[in-house]
Amino acid sequence: MAARRGAPPRDWEQVSRTVADAYFPHELTPIGARNEPRLTLQTLDLGPVLLGYVGWGANIEIVCDYPGAYEVNLPLTGHLVSRGRRGPVTSVAGQAAVFRADTLSVISHWDATCTVLGVKFDRDWLDLEAERILGSEPARVAGVMPDRLDLDAGPGEDWRQLVNSLAPLMRRPDAFSGSPAVREQLAGAVAAGFLLTSCPDLGHGPIARPRTISRVVDAVRDDPARTWTVADMAAIGNTTVRRLQEGFQEWIGCPPTEHLTVVRLQRAKADLEDRTELSVSDVAARWGFSSPSRFAAAYRRRYGHPPSAARRGTRR
Repeated sequence: MAARRGAPPRDWEQVSRTVADAYFPHELTPIGARNEPRLTLQTLDLGPVLLGYVGWGANIEIVCDYPGAYEVNLPLTGHLVSRGRRGPVTSVAGQAAVFRADTLSVISHWDATCTVLGVKFDRDWLDLEAERILGSEPARVAGVMPDRLDLDAGPGEDWRQLVNSLAPLMRRPDAFSGSPAVREQLAGAVAAGFLLTSCPDLGHGPIARPRTISRVVDAVRDDPARTWTVADMAAIGNTTVRRLQEGFQEWIGCPPTEHLTVVRLQRAKADLEDRTELSVSDVAARWGFSSPSRFAAAYRRRYGHPPSAARRGTRR
């Protein structure tokens, strides 16, 4: 998604649609006098990571369940009040409000002077990065993420400076659009910094996942379109099918075939959003699904909408 240009929208419905296209579908409610909105919106798309400046120019409330992605909002001015797991959470400059994927969240007061630097992480991609960086399963990572991060010292300050250093690129709509390797490296650096800042205790201690499981996970990620069987995976891990099933359940949290489906769906989702020359059937075949109907059913279960709705700009 490139940086936004042109005259800002003037009515609240249009403002809400514009921000929803860039981030998430949501319910927006102006607080107090219904002043004309003064939207600030610029974005930088790094693939699985989206950076954005967002400001509304008025006091508002937002309700959102953050489908398919984590969101981290760093106020640059003003303040946010959100509902955390243990009560209200106020975030100001030098802090960040953290919102978990697929979880109903409320920003009860986004004040009129508040502009945030937002960081949106694709859920499936960040979960795999958490496995790789922290050696921890996704459910555990989401469980220990705080509602608010302090970014004035230590790793938090380092991460904030990294994100701030990328912010000027939002003024260049085509930054790195022809360099996917650069975008991948930048997205990885932003994710690693966030994970190590938000989940510091998970980055220490003994390696959690044995080499058998790691070898199979790496092989599946390298070639998800292959016609995999559980026996093939067990052979790569140099173990039995039963031991592989038990190991995946313990360390990944799902059977190996389910993990394979998740990886395939991630790749398919990226193609549907970025490679519009491919049909849904083409994408299904490209990533090893036996039929378009099975692909569509799996996609809907995972993302809550059909593959045809994944084309950029079609979801609301």
